[in-house]
Amino acid sequence: MPGSIRGEVGHLHAPVVTRKKATLLNCPSCGSLQVAQVLGDNGGISYVCTTCGHSWS
Repeated sequence: MPGSIRGEVGHLHAPVVTRKKATLLNCPSCGSLQVAQVLGDNGGISYVCTTCGHSWS
């Protein structure tokens, strides 16, 4: 019996890691990065700052 799990799965290929580029969105009012994306009234995308409460589209 192998001494570690690596010995048991050593024949498997390493996973491929891909990352999408993240876009940081700052609140235009306070500059916070704590921004949530929400669905607007007319189906559009809006944003709200969870720090100061400012919302915008």
